[in-house]
Amino acid sequence: MLFKRSLVLACLVLLVGLGAQVAKGAPGDKIAAAGPEFTGVSLIEGLESPWAMIWGPEGKLWITERQGRRVTEVDPASGAKTTLVEIPEIKIGPQHEGLLGLALAPDFAKSGLVYLNYTYQDGEAEKHKVVRYKYDPATKKLANPEDILVGLPAGNDHQGGRLVFGPDGKLYFSKGELGHNQGGNRCLVNEAQRLPTAKEVAAKDWSAYVGKILRLDPDGGIPKDNPDFNGVKSHVWTVGHRNPQGLLFIGKELFGVEQGPSTDDELNHLVSGGNYGWPLIAGYQDDQAYAYIDWSKVKGCDKIKPEVYLPEDQPKVKETSHDRKNYKEPVRTFYTMPSTYSFQDPKFGPLAYLGWATIAPSSLDYYPPDGPIVAWRNSIIISSLKNGALYRLPLSGDAKQAQGDIIKYFHTANRYRQVLISPDGLTIYVITDNAGNNVGEDGLANQTMKNPGALLVFKAKS
Repeated sequence: MLFKRSLVLACLVLLVGLGAQVAKGAPGDKIAAAGPEFTGVSLIEGLESPWAMIWGPEGKLWITERQGRRVTEVDPASGAKTTLVEIPEIKIGPQHEGLLGLALAPDFAKSGLVYLNYTYQDGEAEKHKVVRYKYDPATKKLANPEDILVGLPAGNDHQGGRLVFGPDGKLYFSKGELGHNQGGNRCLVNEAQRLPTAKEVAAKDWSAYVGKILRLDPDGGIPKDNPDFNGVKSHVWTVGHRNPQGLLFIGKELFGVEQGPSTDDELNHLVSGGNYGWPLIAGYQDDQAYAYIDWSKVKGCDKIKPEVYLPEDQPKVKETSHDRKNYKEPVRTFYTMPSTYSFQDPKFGPLAYLGWATIAPSSLDYYPPDGPIVAWRNSIIISSLKNGALYRLPLSGDAKQAQGDIIKYFHTANRYRQVLISPDGLTIYVITDNAGNNVGEDGLANQTMKNPGALLVFKAKS
C-alpha cells in the first residue's frame, strides 16, 4: 500500500527557542529560516528497519531492510517496490543486528557486482561478514552470493556496518566496538585500541577488528598499501572508533561520522593509520565532560547499576593523560560540553540521554559547490537518529575543514537512518527507523515514530 502523508517541516518557519529544546545547550544549533522552501511527503512506509540507501540502476533507490533481511528497490517517483534478494541466514535483533551496509562495485555497469554486510550465527557465536552478489538486470535479482570476509566479531550493539567504495577502487567498511564498556556490556573489555597481531592475521582471526575502519580489496584481500600498525599489515585502515555509522568520500578524501557516549558525536576526516581516540578520548583531547573508566577492571562490575553519566565513586582517567600515536582530532563535534554540564534533565525522565548534547549521527552526504540550492553548496549533510533531523555543516573551499554554523533542517518525530541527495540536487531522501526513542517536535521524549519504516522526500520548491 502506498502512503503519502504531509510532514511537519520545521524548516519552513522559525520557531523561537526550538534549537535549545531539541538539544539542550547545543551551540550553533539553528532552525533554517532562510533559503528555498521545501515540500515534504512520506512516500512509502512499512519498510522493516531500513538501514542503507544508494542509487541503483535506472534511477531507482536500493534500500537494505535490516530486520526484513532483504534488499528492496524503490521507484522514487511512484514508491513502487521490488524485492531484489532475501537472505534467510541473517541474524536480526532489535537495534544493531541484521542486514546493514550496501555498495555497488565501481564497475557495476559492467560487472553487476553488489556488496552487502550483515550479522549471522556461527555455532554459539554471532559473527559479521561481507558478501558479494551479482545483479541480473533481466530478472531484477541479486544472486550467486560469495563470502569475501567472514568471521568478524559481532554482538548486540554498535556494529558500525557502512560500506563505500573509494576512488582507489578499494572497499571501506566501518566496524563498531560492539558497545563494550557501557550499559549491559559494561564489563566487557573495549578493544577499539587493540591492534591485530601477525599471528592473528595469518590465522584469519579478525577479533581485533572492532572499533576500526577497514579497507579491503574487492575480493576481500588485504591491500598491499594498507598502513602498518606495529609492523603488522591487515585490513585495518584507522583505529579508535565507537559506533561509526557513516562513511563518505568527497573527492579523494574520506569522512565519517560516529556516535559519542554522552557528549562528542564526531565528524572525522579519516586518513591512513589514523587513531581517533576511543575509548580513551571522546571528541577533542580536552578533559571536558568525559573521562575513561575501564569497567572490566572494576571489582564487582556486574553488580554495579549502569550509569548514564560519569559516577563519582569510580577511578577515571583524563583524556589528556593519553599519548596516542597519530591521534587525529575530529573536524567537528556534536557537541563538546563543559564538565559542569548536567546530564540529568528531569523533563526527559528515564530517557535522560535524549537531553544530552548529542545527535546520534547515522549517515552523511555531500552537497556540491554547484548545486541548485545555493545555501547548501559545499556542505556536509548529516542525519540524526536522536533528534529526527538533518544537520548541515558548511565546509572550507578545499572541502577538508568545517566552516561556519551548524544548521538544522526537517525536524520530525522520527529517527533518521540515512540521508541521500538526488543527482539533480533538488530532492533530499531520508529513510526512518521503525521504532526507538527520539526528541519529538515538542522538544520532549518521544517513543512513537510519526513515519515508521518510511522513505521521506523533501523537495526544494523551484
